[in-house]
Amino acid sequence: MIVAIDGPSGAGKSTLGKMLAKKLNLLYLDTGAMYRAVALAVLERGVGFDETSKVVEIAENARIELIGEPDSLKIVLDGRDVSADIRTLEAAQAASIVSTISEVRRIMVEHQRTLGENDPSGCVLEGRDIGSVVFPNADVKFFLTAKPEARARRRFTEDTAKGRLSSYEQTLAEINERDERDVSREDSPLTISENAIVIDTSELDLSEVFEQMIAKISEAKSAAV
Repeated sequence: MIVAIDGPSGAGKSTLGKMLAKKLNLLYLDTGAMYRAVALAVLERGVGFDETSKVVEIAENARIELIGEPDSLKIVLDGRDVSADIRTLEAAQAASIVSTISEVRRIMVEHQRTLGENDPSGCVLEGRDIGSVVFPNADVKFFLTAKPEARARRRFTEDTAKGRLSSYEQTLAEINERDERDVSREDSPLTISENAIVIDTSELDLSEVFEQMIAKISEAKSAAV
């Protein structure tokens, strides 16, 4: 079974994706982490984001692995655990730039499809173009959204708990900037794919959203029998 979860930054995709993968005993693929790993490699090599050919070469040669259970997923870049390194603000902003490069997206999409198709049980993938580009024929497609203010509060709370210095206003500005970049990019912009189940998480606890998603997946399984 392939479960696709799309949506803007801060809508709860990662948390809910991990919860679903654990519940359903499926592989969990954090596609955003894969782009962050590429972005980190670019930053570490001192390559400018306008040096497209060099960025593409880095993406092509980067060996990215996702290892472990959903709750303790390790992101390994060329044999090195970069799980913490890719969660910095700098890596996040760099990833949103790198992800606008069409050739980089092609490389990542191929990698994501290979990982998903090779797992015998299937997988849960979350990102911004999973249902529209990576797995348009996914068994179940979700699009999680929320008001920018709600997403900013959620992200600010997470960052504060992890000891990252920021402010709500700065977080909201970054969310809005990321949204603009995601919806306006020419290649695979953030969009609600055909047949996607849209859930607004603004006023919902993530456990409530999780129950809705599990119910929809159960319906899909019953219909497929």
